[in-house]
Amino acid sequence: MKSSKKITLIGVDLGGTKVAAGLVNGSKIIKQKYSLIPNQSENEQDIIDTIIEVIDSVYTKDVEGIGIGIPSLVDREKGIVYSVQNIPSWRKIHLKASLENHYNLPVYLDNDANCFALGEYRFGAGKGDEDFVGITLGTGMGSGIISKGHLLNDANCGSGEFGSIPYLNGIYEDYCSGKFFKTHYNKTGEEIFKQAKKGDLEALKAYEEFGFHLGNTIKTIMFSVDPKKIIIGGSIANSKDFFTESMHRSLNNFPYKESVNNLKVKFTNTANIAILGAASLYFDRTTQP
Repeated sequence: MKSSKKITLIGVDLGGTKVAAGLVNGSKIIKQKYSLIPNQSENEQDIIDTIIEVIDSVYTKDVEGIGIGIPSLVDREKGIVYSVQNIPSWRKIHLKASLENHYNLPVYLDNDANCFALGEYRFGAGKGDEDFVGITLGTGMGSGIISKGHLLNDANCGSGEFGSIPYLNGIYEDYCSGKFFKTHYNKTGEEIFKQAKKGDLEALKAYEEFGFHLGNTIKTIMFSVDPKKIIIGGSIANSKDFFTESMHRSLNNFPYKESVNNLKVKFTNTANIAILGAASLYFDRTTQP
């Protein structure tokens, strides 16, 4: 495996409203740019052109590969992107082929939550941990599985989507993301956080309920994957002091006490993890056993 210190890569984070790219060398982002994307465009090529423009703004002749995190299912081998959230024109896009033809470089695609987990493995709270589940909590909920030091090599890039599992009157994401605060309290996560810091009782109650649901999510993950560690990031992770206690209380009725005692739950706020994780796809793919 080539040392990450000697490789210059570009990591790209495609979101619903903007695309960001960073020139990455080792664990450092040398240069970073972003652009709003024309997500209402009926022309799928408009988005590709925007991605190319942002990549061009950080590109140098030393770049050896490009990694892109995308909020959707991805065919890793063929490089096809399916039905990207908030980009209606992107139903089936051969993005890998398009960009490889343009740059004559290897391009790697994956789900954005998988990139989060991979970034934490190489640069953040997961360094040194060969097996864990990474969870991002923000406007939605995403997760990725690191197994034996690599992203789980699943069939359709869809494993680890624990937020989509049915739960109560919806799915886990409805109760373990900003959607919970909006639906049940008609407030944004940021509003709830500000009120909780002031000791507002309703906001504190909201976090207590949130922690209970998150604990149930973790129990489902334990039944499914039984990881050694769970790493939680995303904007809501910044308010962990308000829901960690109820999260752990929720875990107490897990039937296998030793599993709970051995599980480590860690919160993280590694800077620029989306870009670093996307760039890390290069190492994950080129060092697969």
